[in-house]
Amino acid sequence: MGITDCQQAVPDFIHDFRADKDVIPSLREIQGYFELTSSHAAFYALKKKGAIQNSGGATRSMTVTGMVSVNLVHIPLLGMIPAGYPSDQEQQSDRCVSIDEDTLQLPKNARTFALEVRGDSMIDAHIVAGDVVIMELRDPTHRDIVAALIDGETTLKRFLVHKGKPFLRAENSKYPDLIPAHELVIQGVFRALLRVDKRRL
Repeated sequence: MGITDCQQAVPDFIHDFRADKDVIPSLREIQGYFELTSSHAAFYALKKKGAIQNSGGATRSMTVTGMVSVNLVHIPLLGMIPAGYPSDQEQQSDRCVSIDEDTLQLPKNARTFALEVRGDSMIDAHIVAGDVVIMELRDPTHRDIVAALIDGETTLKRFLVHKGKPFLRAENSKYPDLIPAHELVIQGVFRALLRVDKRRL
């Protein structure tokens, strides 16, 4: 089966880079060129697809093994979401995050979006400020982590149901449960988390 132009772009970039500079691009250079969220994600996707082999830990110690089918999905990043107290901040789509769909393991035809986390209310679920959460548009089940609109304000919390009544709970004991006074609308269900150590950028 043939591969798409998008899929072929990765090995093409590696080969062109090597021809121009006489060196294999580093994972950081691959990450930057394709606007991938992390160099580790780039390496994992390329190695899993059989595009590269590496020896040792050096960033340039890898061999291109031929064409590769890397099917990137581009997920709109809709701004920030409070993992703290709810906020009425309006979300805007201004950029995307790109990730190999095999790594994300999304259901076919899944509808997704991404949000950057701020605040510390989900730290016991290992979600911290600066993380990017991938959310899927689907109905929640008990104990799902969700992006929710509660009484007109948005927040990232765990969705719980008690005696048929839904509410939200933080994963940090200093925050109270959020019980809707008027409405609770689930905007997305947590699917994956992307983290970049910005101190190393």
